[in-house]
Amino acid sequence: MRFVLKLGGMALIAALILSSFGMAIPSHAQEDNYQVHRNLVYASLSKRNVLDLYIPLDHEGPFPLVVWVHGGGWESGSKNNPPEFQGVLAGYALASLSYRLTDEASFPAQIHDVKAAIRWLRANAAAYNIDPEHIGVWGGSAGGHLVSMLGTTGGIPEMEDLSMGNPDQSSQVQAVVDWYGPSEISTLDEPTEGCRSFNMDRPGSVVYKLLGCPPGSCPDKAAAASPITYVTPDDPPFLIQQGQRDCSVPYTQSQKLAKALEAVGVSVQLTLFPKAGHGGRDFREMSNMLLIKAFFDEHLIEQP
Repeated sequence: MRFVLKLGGMALIAALILSSFGMAIPSHAQEDNYQVHRNLVYASLSKRNVLDLYIPLDHEGPFPLVVWVHGGGWESGSKNNPPEFQGVLAGYALASLSYRLTDEASFPAQIHDVKAAIRWLRANAAAYNIDPEHIGVWGGSAGGHLVSMLGTTGGIPEMEDLSMGNPDQSSQVQAVVDWYGPSEISTLDEPTEGCRSFNMDRPGSVVYKLLGCPPGSCPDKAAAASPITYVTPDDPPFLIQQGQRDCSVPYTQSQKLAKALEAVGVSVQLTLFPKAGHGGRDFREMSNMLLIKAFFDEHLIEQP
């Protein structure tokens, strides 16, 4: 495991919402050297089973693909607010997807949706000049949880609903960037210095709504919804990043996942930002975006 402690930055404490991480992208067909395909339907269970796809116009494919999964406490958020990654990930196809929120369905609907999206993207790779063998995922907060689930639950039948389409395609991914996502639901309420404690068993809590039950009373479901439960040596490489002043998700969640991955021999990098909260400027600094690009380049681009 490579551990990076980055100094400086500015804290931004927020609920599990990532809308501040990007500007809404206008709805036209071409932008910044990308052909943009909006609201592509990857499954038919929900109106939220859609994704936007950005295909480079100034590079030759087939393109490695990075898929963004939004945050929002599993109860809000939008595919319309991805990070401003177009200028950084030149030569990559990019996708941003929506999934069912907890007002519509509880877990495992969310992981079923994102896996269905990966299968759809593979099934349609030739049509969009995508390299189906090199797919990376990136998400923040609840999206970080879901991309970590994608990384650790390959081959777990209960985490996949093949009836949603393209059952002949794999939903496995080749690289994961997890921004401050929960990794172990049962310990998500661990006390953190400088932060107020919260009650996950309260009916209105985001965790209660995700599971459909108080986690203290349904430990099996809490474990089933935890990426750390499924860690195995064949998991893809991870880059995990979190602020040490995060009062929404304890930064120990990232430490635990990184330790579990390292213990079984999975390549993992952990970056902790001492002054950052649940998101913030440190994550969006160009130096960090270039670190993310280097991670994807290492694992998604064929080396000569």
